[in-house]
Amino acid sequence: MYKISIFLFLLFGCIVSCSDVVQEDPKSNVNTYYKKGLYWLDAGKPDSSFYYFEKAKEQFLIVKDSFNIARSLINMGINQYDLGDFFGAQETSLEASKYLNSQNIAHSVLLCNLYNTIANAADEMQQYNQAIPYYNLAIQYATNRDHTLMCENNLAVCLRNAKRYDESIKLSEEILTKTPKGSSDYAKFLNNLAKTKWTANHAYNPTPAYHTALNIRLKENDLWGQNSSFATLSKYFEGRDMDSSIYYLSKQYDIAKKINSADDQLNALRGLVQSSSEYSQRYLKTYLTLNDSIQNARTAAKNQFALIRYESEKSKAQNLKLEKENEKKESHLIIQRIGIGFLMFSIVLGVFWYKKRKQRLELEAQNRIKENQLHLSKKIHDVVANGIYRVMTEIEYKEDIDREGVLDKLDDMYQKSRDISHDVEEQTLTEVPFSEKLADLLKSFASDHRRVLIAGNEEDLWARLSKRAKDEVTHVLQELMVNMKKHSQADQVVIRFEKQGNQSEIFYQDNGIGLAHSQTYGKGLSNMVSRIEGIGGEIIFVREEGKGLSVKINIPIL
Repeated sequence: MYKISIFLFLLFGCIVSCSDVVQEDPKSNVNTYYKKGLYWLDAGKPDSSFYYFEKAKEQFLIVKDSFNIARSLINMGINQYDLGDFFGAQETSLEASKYLNSQNIAHSVLLCNLYNTIANAADEMQQYNQAIPYYNLAIQYATNRDHTLMCENNLAVCLRNAKRYDESIKLSEEILTKTPKGSSDYAKFLNNLAKTKWTANHAYNPTPAYHTALNIRLKENDLWGQNSSFATLSKYFEGRDMDSSIYYLSKQYDIAKKINSADDQLNALRGLVQSSSEYSQRYLKTYLTLNDSIQNARTAAKNQFALIRYESEKSKAQNLKLEKENEKKESHLIIQRIGIGFLMFSIVLGVFWYKKRKQRLELEAQNRIKENQLHLSKKIHDVVANGIYRVMTEIEYKEDIDREGVLDKLDDMYQKSRDISHDVEEQTLTEVPFSEKLADLLKSFASDHRRVLIAGNEEDLWARLSKRAKDEVTHVLQELMVNMKKHSQADQVVIRFEKQGNQSEIFYQDNGIGLAHSQTYGKGLSNMVSRIEGIGGEIIFVREEGKGLSVKINIPIL
């Protein structure tokens, strides 16, 4: 958590610097959305802050203000990082880089900020080798000594995490020589250096440096720094002197409550619970409650960020549609003056052609469906029923039907049904990556009045998952989408994929009518539960009648 506090300190420091630069730009004073975004960021409400920065970005896009578009996106990335959406923070920060000019000195502060956010997120995801180049870029664009030292310290922490101890120690020692002794920054860098030396060599005694740093922080009333010192001291005494370790854990817990840091409270409670049965009985319930609260809040926030971005895109599309409609009306008036008769004739002719073409396509589609149903009727199995429904959905919403593609999918289901009937292991018929097949499945349920958003569906996520697990995931997601289309009345669906340690996590959310608390699981929902449990996973349904359906699926990676 010491490293995280350093990250946040730098992030807010960069925001202040950004504010100084923006005061030179008169456009920054006319965007009330941006001011509200900063207000809620300072108030500790990341979801509200994210919403207003998204609104601000849309206004800046209208006036083509690239600098402030980037500022809005960078702050959105900070909100995502603060709530643990590290992948989303990287995506948003990279989007901000498209609006900045690396040759413009006025953009340097923002470039330093966004590269530091990208590096921090990669470090949190334990992608240390990816984080290091971005830390170097952040250092390159740092505009003053304080920012340079903070970025260098972040890099030193990352090098320690990557077990490149000699490089980390050398860099930390250089940082200390540039920092006034007795300052809070000196205490921070000294504590970090001692921790790295001890991590590299447990024979090294870091306590003199730890206590020097702690005394400075006590003198300067640096509560975040004291929190870091107590954490490192408790870790050092763990296994050496449990009384000392418990003492510093208790001190950290008290300080973490004062600074309202839920993560640091959780770390301190975890240490206390593991220290002895006495403390386990005293703090276990508090620890479990806080842990659940943090996880639920972060999961909800990730989904909320996706919905906010979607709503913004939807609103923008509606505005463009209104603009086009207004232009159409004006054009219509002009056309009426020069030849309303020709216009009416063209409209009638176009409608007639469209209806005839639609009837012909529908007839061809129906004939193909009947032909395929007759061909498969004696061999189809219940397990592919939803697959047929998916093909019907694609045909229903697409004017131009890919006949070969439809036949391939029907043939795939035929092979699966025959193999099941003969108790033979299913064989892979194509070499299409699983992520692409899954994306095709989910996107097939999108329509003119329904948006399906997919995030994190990368092939690497599925590399270590067994074929059976992939098949069960496909069936469960297909069942969810079919139930959504049949019953939910939803027009927005978000599916997000993530990898957390040795687990693959899938988050599903729609804005339909939801499930009533009194409603029992039907056959479809029960099958979903049994499928996921059959591969050692867990599926959780969040029931909020009238507020949509949320589903979380955890699958172990073997």
